Amino acid sequence: MENALIVENTITKEQIFKSQPVDEEVIFDGGVMITETDTKGIITYANRKFREMTGFSREELIGAPHSINRHPDMPKGAFRGMWKIISQKKIWHGYVKNLRKDGKYYWVLVFIQAKLDENGKIVGFVAGRKIPDAEKIKEISEIYAKYHGSEYIDHPIFLESSNFSEHIDRSR
Repeated sequence: MENALIVENTITKEQIFKSQPVDEEVIFDGGVMITETDTKGIITYANRKFREMTGFSREELIGAPHSINRHPDMPKGAFRGMWKIISQKKIWHGYVKNLRKDGKYYWVLVFIQAKLDENGKIVGFVAGRKIPDAEKIKEISEIYAKYHGSEYIDHPIFLESSNFSEHIDRSR
């Protein structure tokens, strides 16, 4: 059985222990937070701002699955929908609550798109983050809590649109 609090780095084979969530928010103050992954979601690049915000070192991040900073409040359906959309070479954006190494959390508005080779084949993904709208976070938190269970993993709220925020507005 997989332990959600242990992540294995695919390069070093080192086990990285994630903290239990702490109900304390760290506000993302802006700047550029960028990550790149391979086609399986393994981090290949994490810029300085991302490392600072998450508390993980470059050595811990490069080779680790991007789920290293997944907060348990995030519904699995949100990520299933994200993978479906970015695998179709479309841009996905949505609000994400992330877990820092110290267990604190932060919210971001994430934009993810495929990286393509010269033949148009997906070779990875790149994600950038913006400061989220505080009022939207309140709405999103309620929706995420409502659709958190495994029975909602394929719910249309997560699968129908690459414009996640507009879809949420329509579903209310």
